[in-house]
Amino acid sequence: MTDGRGAGGEFTVLGIESSCDETAAAVVRGGAPGPGRILADIVFGQAEMHAPFGGVVPEIAARAHAERLDLCVERALAEAGCGLGAIDAIAVTAGPGLIGGVLSGVMFARGLAEATGLPILGINHLAGHALTPRLTHGLAFPYLMLLVSGGHCQFLAVLGPESFRRLGSTIDDAPGEAFDKCARLLGLGYPGGPEVERAAAGGDPGRFDFPRPLLDRPGCEMSFSGLKTALRRARDRCVAEAGGLRRGDLADLAAGFQAAVADVLAAKAARAMAAFAAAHGPGTIAVAGGVAANAAVRAALQDAAAAAGFAFLAPPLRLCTDNGAMIAWAGVERLCAGARGDAAIVARPRWPLDAGAVPVAGSGRKGAKA
Repeated sequence: MTDGRGAGGEFTVLGIESSCDETAAAVVRGGAPGPGRILADIVFGQAEMHAPFGGVVPEIAARAHAERLDLCVERALAEAGCGLGAIDAIAVTAGPGLIGGVLSGVMFARGLAEATGLPILGINHLAGHALTPRLTHGLAFPYLMLLVSGGHCQFLAVLGPESFRRLGSTIDDAPGEAFDKCARLLGLGYPGGPEVERAAAGGDPGRFDFPRPLLDRPGCEMSFSGLKTALRRARDRCVAEAGGLRRGDLADLAAGFQAAVADVLAAKAARAMAAFAAAHGPGTIAVAGGVAANAAVRAALQDAAAAAGFAFLAPPLRLCTDNGAMIAWAGVERLCAGARGDAAIVARPRWPLDAGAVPVAGSGRKGAKA
């Protein structure tokens, strides 16, 4: 790191993200506790490549990352109006995620670091999501975080830039994965979350008696696999009765499924807030991940937060899904804490934020849970 960089406690970091089906690069400037300034944020999506298969195909995703990473970084630097000489460090997602995609990003970043002499930081993808409220709002530690996406669903007490305590997680499907499966069962498109939300508009969420899994058990663990099975059975009954799936049936099925997911997340969030408050007092619950874009889910979580006396914070929707800015910001946090680069970064398909927590069973199609 050359003299003059990091002046005033601020750093400029290039962030690279390739853990699933978004090839992303961003340039962020700032210092802890934030907020930071996003100078550039480029995301190349792959939804059209995976849509015919109804989900992410790891081999296709990895190939697309390898083909797009250089262009993505070039555009980010151009949009930020700076060259690599103005960058203090490179931050790259080193896991968890689809190993081919993670490896593509890590190898690209290592080559770039070797060529430029810049320090490189391996970032936990989940830490990027968990620290986003500091990037956007300068939120002080500690706070409660719900990561709710296609590959992950867990409640975290965020205690520091590298200190996290998991309060609960899904034991099978993540909610985004469940929405994708719901969309396939109902003949809708991909990605499933927005498709199910659109289909649910105007539907009756109370028509079908869908389960709310694990609400009869203590704790913050969640399950969504059984909900998918209940949806399939209800759909089959509708088809048998009418000789096909009528538009009204489709809307009611989608609305009922969506309501069940929102109810489970809200109920478990209430328990997580109670556990957090017992240790730290009432505070803020933040939410990130693609499912955070669902209006019904957001509304249910906001109501639960208000009932618990917690503030509710959701970053802008574009920063809830996978992006390079959150990885760059996690790098800023590491630099502010004294890190000066990782000697050797290893791509990791699984990487729990809370190393002391019991490993989560199962693995989602959109990335390994941790």
